[in-house]
Amino acid sequence: MSVAPVESIASLSSDLFYDILRRLDGATLASASCTCATFCSISKEERLWENVCSSVWPSTNREDVKSLISSMGGFRKFYADCFPLIVNKHVAEYEQNNYLEYPDNLTEAEYYGDTNEFEVLSPSDFVSIIDIRFKGKPIWSKVLWGVPNANGSNGWFYNCPFQIDLLTYADRDDNNEGVVTLSVSDGLPPITSMEKERKDGKLWHELCNGLQLSWIIVNRRMKQGANLASWSPLGGQRHWPTDNDFVIRFGSVLPAKDILPSQVVECILTMKFRVVHTEGEGVQTTIKLNELSMQLEDMEGAHVNGRNSLLILKEALSCQRSKNYSEVLESCHMYSKVQNELKEEKLRNESRSNTFCILSGIAAFMTFWYCCL
Repeated sequence: MSVAPVESIASLSSDLFYDILRRLDGATLASASCTCATFCSISKEERLWENVCSSVWPSTNREDVKSLISSMGGFRKFYADCFPLIVNKHVAEYEQNNYLEYPDNLTEAEYYGDTNEFEVLSPSDFVSIIDIRFKGKPIWSKVLWGVPNANGSNGWFYNCPFQIDLLTYADRDDNNEGVVTLSVSDGLPPITSMEKERKDGKLWHELCNGLQLSWIIVNRRMKQGANLASWSPLGGQRHWPTDNDFVIRFGSVLPAKDILPSQVVECILTMKFRVVHTEGEGVQTTIKLNELSMQLEDMEGAHVNGRNSLLILKEALSCQRSKNYSEVLESCHMYSKVQNELKEEKLRNESRSNTFCILSGIAAFMTFWYCCL
């Protein structure tokens, strides 16, 4: 059998190239587009990037999300904005002396910044696009339009701690899509008792190694988006607050320059699972997702209010990102290190202050009795 020679790659059918490129993931497709003019031209097809986004984020299959992405500039731009994760290299520049307190004499307008900015920044402009995977398999998707319970610019939302409790909001849906369960058939290890799980931690390790979370924030008015999650867990706590609960934490470090004294904040995405069945009960080991929430905290662990959170989320849409996951982890670990150093320094200062007060009290007491005698 003879093989017909091919004079050039351009002589091949463009349909063949399209069929090849549609099988690639986003990173490989982007690399292939740089190899030749033909691949570069075909790789600009929106349908290719729609397939890529659909495989990474199943929630983008929804017609309302497709319309949103089209209004932002298309699937290719959406992938370029939301696949790289947020990385904040300014955490390393943080110093204790730079952590300033809020002046007591600030007016409300000075404290909250330019109030005219909120005329073009509304909670209803933000859209959350969330996807959860376990061992590479999509298990749940949700799209949340706006921020729940943010009613009016003069409402409590702007001055109270910012938090989005996604499952609480999803449970109000008629289709009950807020219920998320995992069992042995999904890849969980069989657990005969919680006592044994406390010793070997098999279920905990499977959750930490298998779970992936993507939480994309989009501002419809600005036509920008960013992924606030870390894909893989950053940490967590098992058997808390009860023996059957597992808390897993994702997140990112967001810039807060000219918004908060710490200049950076942590976006904390929390997933809480509860064991509802074990093998000893005659059924498969099953866990249920009871909480999926977002909140922002500053360096001292204080919750950021709704007004400042909207400003921070707006800044996050245009901050630095990276496809290098080790860079993202380094940024998050640096934040935790600096935060721990701040807490330790605060404890040392409090200890010195307490010691000084005790010694001053003893000296005053001795001076009083010396004068009396």
